[in-house]
Amino acid sequence: MARISLEGISQNYDRRSVDPADLALKPLDHVWQKGRAYSLLGPSGCGKTTLLNIISGLITPTTGRILFDDRDVTHLATEQRNIAQVFQFPVIYDTMTVADNLAFPLRNRGLPRDAVARRVAEVAALLDLTPDLPKSARNLTADAKQKISLGRGLVRSDVAALLFDEPLTVIDPSLKWELRSKLKAVHRALDMLMIYVTHDQIEALTFADEVVVMKDGRVLQIASPAELFEFPAHTFVGYFIGSPGMNIIDAEVDGHLASAAGHTIELGARYAKPPAGSVVQIGFRPDFATLAPKGGYPVRVRRIEDLGRRRIARIAFGPHEISATVPYGVSLEGEEAGLTIRTDRLFVYVNDQRVYGEAP
Repeated sequence: MARISLEGISQNYDRRSVDPADLALKPLDHVWQKGRAYSLLGPSGCGKTTLLNIISGLITPTTGRILFDDRDVTHLATEQRNIAQVFQFPVIYDTMTVADNLAFPLRNRGLPRDAVARRVAEVAALLDLTPDLPKSARNLTADAKQKISLGRGLVRSDVAALLFDEPLTVIDPSLKWELRSKLKAVHRALDMLMIYVTHDQIEALTFADEVVVMKDGRVLQIASPAELFEFPAHTFVGYFIGSPGMNIIDAEVDGHLASAAGHTIELGARYAKPPAGSVVQIGFRPDFATLAPKGGYPVRVRRIEDLGRRRIARIAFGPHEISATVPYGVSLEGEEAGLTIRTDRLFVYVNDQRVYGEAP
């Protein structure tokens, strides 16, 4: 297992361009700690797989260097990094049995037969593959094949880190939860550094200790799932994390007050005047905004969706359509209602970045 450090890493696929906007991966410094589980989360084309492939050695970065512990591996081939990678589609040998698939990496390294058998049995037990060991890999389900791919990465005891590139893409939705749970169990059992690429926020938030949210080649925030939800540092993080996402509203901010959607809104802190020409917005999650028949900011209710564990209303807040929570037990008659927003979960963003105020 290793600590992986990225120092000034960036990637430009068009070497003719010197425009920073053309970078597929903007300059990045980060340390991936051994024993932690990380997710790279963002929409397609945001740079997740590029970053993963730089770590694995499939791509040499345009700038910067990569350290495994204190060893510079920037220009080393993948096989010299002791990295295991699991791809979208299972990489296995259909003509072999499950046992032979798991044993293959060890036999290639010349390990004794009894050592290979012991390690294959250990990994098969960890992944619930023991009953399948004598079976042909060709006849197994997609999730079982993906577990074999995972096992081929785990079977080597010298693996520094395990990387996943959208590993549940081809898995039946009904089996995804089970395989995600298995990945978490493997992580707890082996205490191994794992990095998991996905565009699915549920996969990212349920797998990772820390989530790296990316957009347009840039890392916007690295934080725990709870911190991303409660304290998004960028408007995109607020919108992308959560269902529904954060409400983002254009505003003017003056000290402890914001003017937005025709309302004067009390903020939980006092803010400096933003620079001229800045795009200023306030953001709050539906979870921290509640509706009642009266009181608060006047709004118009367009519809209410009962999601079982909570009720979400789509409401007109001035010219904006936003979402808020309707507590169970609260009955709303007609379209008129009052909106209350928790000031400790009401944030100010300038040019999409969260800014911090002082206690009033």
